[in-house]
Amino acid sequence: MLLTGSSGSRAAALRRLVAEKTVAMPGAFNAPVAMMAERTGFEAVYISGAGLVNGTGGYPDVGLLGMDEMAREAGYIANAVKVPCICDADTGFGEAWQVMRTVRAYEREGLAGLHLEDQVMPKRCGHLDGKSLIGVEAMQRKIAAACEARQDPDFMIIARCDARAVAGFAESVERGRRYLDAGADAIFAEAMQSRDEFARYADEVGGALLANMTEFGKSPHLTVDEFAELGYRMVIFPMSAFRAMMKAVEGLFCELREKGTLAGALDRMQTREDLYQLLDYDAYTQLDADLAARFPERDSP
Repeated sequence: MLLTGSSGSRAAALRRLVAEKTVAMPGAFNAPVAMMAERTGFEAVYISGAGLVNGTGGYPDVGLLGMDEMAREAGYIANAVKVPCICDADTGFGEAWQVMRTVRAYEREGLAGLHLEDQVMPKRCGHLDGKSLIGVEAMQRKIAAACEARQDPDFMIIARCDARAVAGFAESVERGRRYLDAGADAIFAEAMQSRDEFARYADEVGGALLANMTEFGKSPHLTVDEFAELGYRMVIFPMSAFRAMMKAVEGLFCELREKGTLAGALDRMQTREDLYQLLDYDAYTQLDADLAARFPERDSP
């Protein structure tokens, strides 16, 4: 059973949320997207590893950003909002020692939790074929190391199980149970292929569960309320905003190429005023003015 947080940290806030209800987490790949999620009323944000890798380096999601890069980029996002954020940590970027360093780096950057997956590097998207799994015991060691490394006991360690698409449903269930036994706070049940599988997984594994509602993958589309009925505590939408943005940008660029102007596309753009409100531009300007008034420049003698 997931314990509720007792401290005042964002990790504790996330634990309290998850204990109270099923939490929907839109995926963010940069700080303004996370700020928009917070502004529109979401109480937690998911930082997509694919979004960071695709959006920062233009790489596919095969582990081509290192731990330091991932932690730094995730930190920009986490510190731009007040709501808790969890972030993809791939395979932990190595074995037990590397996992421990990853946990501490993510904590320092202000994350409320992370998830580790049981794939062999180079990892692949959870909804693609061709993945390989590490041994159960090796993953248990990683989970235990992650729990040992965290400085804030509320920092959430989530174990992602990719076994469904590789070794079948029964293996995924067995691994989920053993990952909980190793100390995981929650299980990320990846690539379930039907509503019934999501339901059976919740019944057979128990504990706090996270569902991935990525588009164009192996899982059917269920609503947050449906997942709540099945017993899932977190539902992430990792690449939805990224995909919508890229489709919109493609249309915009095609229009620019064809017409040589975007005068007719202004109604599809965020205004300068809306962006500045999101970024709280006036607060920076006011601070600059206040400092200038406190310490005015004097004429040189």
